[in-house]
Amino acid sequence: MKILFIVNNYPSTNEVGGLVFHQQAQELKKRGFEIKVICLTPWVPFPIKYFKKRWKKYSDIPKKTNWEGIEVFYPRYIQIPKELDFMSFYFAFLGERIYKRIKNLIRELYRDFKFDVIHAHHAFLPGYAGMKIAQEYKKPLVVTIHGGDFYETIFRNEKLKNHIEKVLNFSTKIIVVSNKLKEIGERKLKISPDKFVMISNGINQEEVFKGKTNLLRKYKDKKIILSVSFLIKRKAIDFNLRAIAKLKEKYPDLLYLIIGDGAERKKLEKLAKKLKIDNYVKFLGQLPNNKVKEYMSICNIFCLPSYNEAFGMVYAEAMASGKPVIGCWGEGCEDFVKNRETGILVKPQNVNSLVEAIDLLLSNPRRAEEIGERAKRLILENYTYDKVIKKLIGVYNQIITMNSEKC
Repeated sequence: MKILFIVNNYPSTNEVGGLVFHQQAQELKKRGFEIKVICLTPWVPFPIKYFKKRWKKYSDIPKKTNWEGIEVFYPRYIQIPKELDFMSFYFAFLGERIYKRIKNLIRELYRDFKFDVIHAHHAFLPGYAGMKIAQEYKKPLVVTIHGGDFYETIFRNEKLKNHIEKVLNFSTKIIVVSNKLKEIGERKLKISPDKFVMISNGINQEEVFKGKTNLLRKYKDKKIILSVSFLIKRKAIDFNLRAIAKLKEKYPDLLYLIIGDGAERKKLEKLAKKLKIDNYVKFLGQLPNNKVKEYMSICNIFCLPSYNEAFGMVYAEAMASGKPVIGCWGEGCEDFVKNRETGILVKPQNVNSLVEAIDLLLSNPRRAEEIGERAKRLILENYTYDKVIKKLIGVYNQIITMNSEKC
């Protein structure tokens, strides 16, 4: 079976961005599927691209590459960064312009790669491009909702909401990565509930760190709290910092390690200084995936009080290392973080609730260890790539059958 992925983020010069899509593609390839990827890549015009580092980085992405055995194309489209865009209708019509930009590429690709299924990761913008391609080549379309479509895009304006509804109503199946996303889709959009399929993201068992590490010597006699995320507002790293400030007197050996980078980093560093917890916090920046797993293997607690979290792959990865995790009530991680059984759930944006959870785990190391062990069993039994990919292949087979019956 030949699958065409359409995404808006995929490894190129940056092996972190879009890694989940690449891992899924690799797992499918191992099972005999042929995969090619179209990664819709913004081109920010001069001189705007120099205003921010990430806009400039788009220029470094190649037009085509082979990333660990997966052929990837990076067609460009002109985008006004949303931070500068005061005309919201611009985004509502962007999908049509993107499709016109990639039509010739798809035509050339189809000569030698007659794809059977189009799989768009995100309804906006990959889903719209996927819909147009599916219409032209009479192929089934499956769309995976990872979060942003339902947390942000449908609430920006009515045009964008209609845009999402149009794509999803056309698609044969809609995959959501958590039950929370399914609930939002059924409540907020006019779409048949029968279209939704819940397939979570999965972890790669082989990537769980099992070796010896020098980090134990480096952070000897420290109680380590770890978070891994983009440093953006909804990840709520500032609440972690405020919690550390309240706990530092009781736990003088406390150390909070922050892996990741992003727009909020400078603000967070200033906040750490203001709270006088410089000696209790280390900003480690963005690290390679294998190094992240190594840090997960040594932490006492993985804590990320993120809100508007669709699934939360990092929680599952930390749990696979046998660590107790802290997440928020009402978020996607509720599917597998069961309060006080496989993790701790706290009230969103609530420092006192967070302090209570961290204190509970630090003051009861045996209980924390038991929670971590239960978490590990849950993840390794239910959330591995093997389980996830089998469900995905089932969807592919189903929609091909549905498409042939329709034809």
